[in-house]
Amino acid sequence: MTKKILTIAILTALFLNSCKGTTKEENAETTKTETVADDIVTTLSTDKEGKKLEITFNNTKGTATLSFNGETIELVAQKAASGIWYKNDHYELRGKGNDIDLTKDGKVVFTHKDDIVRKSLKNKEGQTLDITFNNTTNEAKVYLNGGEQIELVGQKPASGIWYKNDHYELRGKGENVELTKDGKTVFKN
Repeated sequence: MTKKILTIAILTALFLNSCKGTTKEENAETTKTETVADDIVTTLSTDKEGKKLEITFNNTKGTATLSFNGETIELVAQKAASGIWYKNDHYELRGKGNDIDLTKDGKVVFTHKDDIVRKSLKNKEGQTLDITFNNTTNEAKVYLNGGEQIELVGQKPASGIWYKNDHYELRGKGENVELTKDGKTVFKN
């Protein structure tokens, strides 16, 4: 009988201890502090007269800070159908891609438009090569037979054109161009 009472007492003690105890994880209080860095992008544009407009976009706060003609201008983001739109009581900045217009009290005070040239070529085999050159940024976008966009960066050729990325090279002079992928010709006219 003593064995039974002792066994019941031990089991009861174990049971009560397991119910009242909590794990360290349950008792631990966790505090997480997240520091989110602002998403800042700075661009510099030049108009045809050589005037410069520096824009610092704070995409986290939805603001743009402009440095123009020695003046610092703070603008707030607006909902644009496409592209960008920022404004304050006097200034308004609108644009798409690298093309932008800055107006003050409704009058355009700064305009930048990239120098874009488009070319479509065809070779004897019937392949087409569509090229969009951005002479302002020295980049080219190439589409072979209407396929995926191939982005290339301009290089310094001895003469003619030379654009490349890790796999593709576009070289040419006048109307004659050659597009190679990993050293093999994929288009030549």
